[in-house]
Amino acid sequence: MANRIKPTKRLNGAGGDVWSMVNSAATASPVQPIANLGQGFFGYNPPQYLFDAAKQALDQGRPCLKKAIANAYSPFFGHEINPETEVVITTGANEGMLSTLMAFVEPGDEVILFEPFFDQGAIEKSSAAEWAVDFEKFAQAITPKTKMIVSLEKSSHGREYIEFTASGQNPSSVNSHANLHKSHNTVGKIFSLEELTRIAELCVKHDIIILSDEVYDRLYYVPYPRISTLSREIADLTITVGSVGKAFYATGWRVGYLIGPEHLITHCCTAHTWICYASPGPFQEAAAIGFEEADLKGFWEESKREMKMKMDRFNEIWDELGIPYTEPQGGYFVLVNTSQITIPKGYSFPPHVAA
Repeated sequence: MANRIKPTKRLNGAGGDVWSMVNSAATASPVQPIANLGQGFFGYNPPQYLFDAAKQALDQGRPCLKKAIANAYSPFFGHEINPETEVVITTGANEGMLSTLMAFVEPGDEVILFEPFFDQGAIEKSSAAEWAVDFEKFAQAITPKTKMIVSLEKSSHGREYIEFTASGQNPSSVNSHANLHKSHNTVGKIFSLEELTRIAELCVKHDIIILSDEVYDRLYYVPYPRISTLSREIADLTITVGSVGKAFYATGWRVGYLIGPEHLITHCCTAHTWICYASPGPFQEAAAIGFEEADLKGFWEESKREMKMKMDRFNEIWDELGIPYTEPQGGYFVLVNTSQITIPKGYSFPPHVAA
């Protein structure tokens, strides 16, 4: 009987997620204490005014997060966003992406993913801007079955992909579903206006939905163009993903959002309702106040200054050791070339890492 109880094919052989692998390896290390650099987890709290808003919302909620997001993003998008028909609140950005995929992707459809790593890694200290899309590969990846272009924060684990390339090197192969992530994790790259325009033109030509993961849209150090603002045609194909957890350092609050045209968002909303029905209420209200007051309190600019200062200090380690790395244009991920690091002989790796 026990042999008949098996996971679905989509889970069988998938292995653990990257965070579980890294965290368990760190825990199992014979050398302790250990600095775990494998997870982008905030080691500090959201701003105090957000905490206060969450406490207040427990006593008196007010349904205003969709309106607050519409007000916050309308200036960026260049038109008035309708909070009732063009915004969906989700249980984190991940659930928002899942709802979008469930809403539009059928078995047999293809989705193009941009893989964030390069086989050779960084060979010298460089800007994340030097990682470029191979547009010839991108165009070749599009087939009549291609439904969406998506940019995931994580690697695609066993799917085919379009790879970023640096310093003129050749990328690997392609094909499936495309996901646009700005700034790109783990490279820390922000797509340039020229790159976004070329991506958008291909999507319009082939009628491909753009799922633009913009969870770090408030944490950037170079100009930050938004693909949905390039033209009305492109806006009609684009769903933008956002995250309260990333914007306000509120990991674990599980509040995300989708912004897009009504003819797309209505289906995402239906899928979201089937998947989890609702998202944490008090944290939604706190997030609404967060967006309403962030500009008044100078929170966004302060966050960028503080994060840049922390990254610069962190990267002094690699400069001192002479280890190549990329300087992110957005977010807080640093891609480091570890080829010069010698692992002690006989070091006992956990089996799931050694494999």
